[in-house]
Amino acid sequence: MKLVFATNNQHKLSEAQEILGRKVEVVSLDRLGCHEEIPETADTLSGNSLQKARYIFDKYHVNCFADDTGLEVSALDGAPGVYSARYAGHDGLHPTPADNRKKLLQEMRGVTDRSARFRTVVTLIIDGEVQQVDGIVNGSIATEEHGTQGFGYDSLFIPEGYTETFAELGEEVKNKISHRARAMQALARLLQL
Repeated sequence: MKLVFATNNQHKLSEAQEILGRKVEVVSLDRLGCHEEIPETADTLSGNSLQKARYIFDKYHVNCFADDTGLEVSALDGAPGVYSARYAGHDGLHPTPADNRKKLLQEMRGVTDRSARFRTVVTLIIDGEVQQVDGIVNGSIATEEHGTQGFGYDSLFIPEGYTETFAELGEEVKNKISHRARAMQALARLLQL
């Protein structure tokens, strides 16, 4: 089976391929010849995930899946959530991951409830049939950055049951316990792999 993953992020592609195994060939947008910016204008993770998958299916008529991920912090009423990648953005500017982490640390200064969760929603479209699954990992926000591996908020997020951030735990551990890994495992179950 061949499935287009609505991303060109090599990190995500290799993780998905590893979890979905040999029965599924995971194809990038680049291999599909898709180089345009895919809209992400919904106000929920599931809405964005659906919007991306629907865009690929409708334009290229291929079986596909798309994901959207957000960091949801309890003390910030679930923010940054769907806006995680552009949390520190303003006036149409695209912030760097470092800008986003800096803003999160500023918002969390003096806050005692540091509970948070990462959530990934995956939308699968096969022959026009839409299904969604999600993956969640609970944890907390560190008071400062720790670790150099990973990306995004990994240096601030301490998964439940651990004392180190995703960026300290490393890719091998993260890929087994992360929100995206859990969502991809749910996708594998949906595909009956």
